[in-house]
Amino acid sequence: MNPGSINQNGDPVQTTRGCFFVAGPTAVGKTEIAIALAEACNGEIVGADAFQVYRGLDILTAKPSTEALGRVPHHLVGTVSLTETFSVARYLEATRQAIADIQTRDRLPIITGGTGLYLRALTRGLADVPPSSPELRAELESIPLPQLLARLETLDREAARLVDRQNPRRVRRALEVVLVSGKPFSSFRQEWEETPPFHGVLLERGRDDLYNRINQRTAAMFKQGVVEEVRAVIASGTASSTAQQVLGWNQIGALLRGELTEAECIASIQQATRRYAKRQLTWFRREPMLTPVPIAPENDSKAVLQKVLAIAQASLGLQ
Repeated sequence: MNPGSINQNGDPVQTTRGCFFVAGPTAVGKTEIAIALAEACNGEIVGADAFQVYRGLDILTAKPSTEALGRVPHHLVGTVSLTETFSVARYLEATRQAIADIQTRDRLPIITGGTGLYLRALTRGLADVPPSSPELRAELESIPLPQLLARLETLDREAARLVDRQNPRRVRRALEVVLVSGKPFSSFRQEWEETPPFHGVLLERGRDDLYNRINQRTAAMFKQGVVEEVRAVIASGTASSTAQQVLGWNQIGALLRGELTEAECIASIQQATRRYAKRQLTWFRREPMLTPVPIAPENDSKAVLQKVLAIAQASLGLQ
């Protein structure tokens, strides 16, 4: 396989040729299918998760087990210190390097994860948004989220509709771009309208099935010691502002401060994760190059793998 090259405009199409994407919402079963596909296709996994990229918080981020990580080589999973901030630009650079490395060894890069922005950046590149302003960022960080949203709605209603309204960092960044550039944040999305050729699948489950899996996984995290994991990281003071955006961090922090009971904490994380899964599906369903693969509760992993393998073979010309 040839990784191709990036043209003078930073066109990512060459980067993603000869790659295969396994996308889907949290808890849908991406890890198992992606690893099995890699084993069947002489592949390696490239993570596309904004929080599994960190070392630490393994339980909270539902990182693949040690056994799963040992089955096939993984890239961009557990490679960044919790002390570091991590951006989509940095992810894009590291992933392009990983893809090129994998392809020079005639292996198939299988990109899997639930961060839609990473997939969009890989397949379309980055919009030419202005750099961050430390002074403005500090000012915006002092403003409560409802006021930030109200201001964004006044300046750019479309961005206010599209942004993750539960994520203060994303809202601040959208507002910062508007104020620095003098242009609507939503205008930069126009650079991503054209869909380049890439291949992959979107794993889907029925709502009740997916929500049940989310609820069960959240409860299992607490049995596995997620509270102690977060307590240790908080005590160390090592988590960057980016790392602290992981789902469940704020709720467990409230539990440790005595503001929530454990039952309330679990229920809050379950609800937040279900909402996140809904947003993920909305994002991925806008990607016409992802072939939907419905998974019923009675389907075993082998049956799902055969569907995904057939799509990969047909789209990439694999034997």
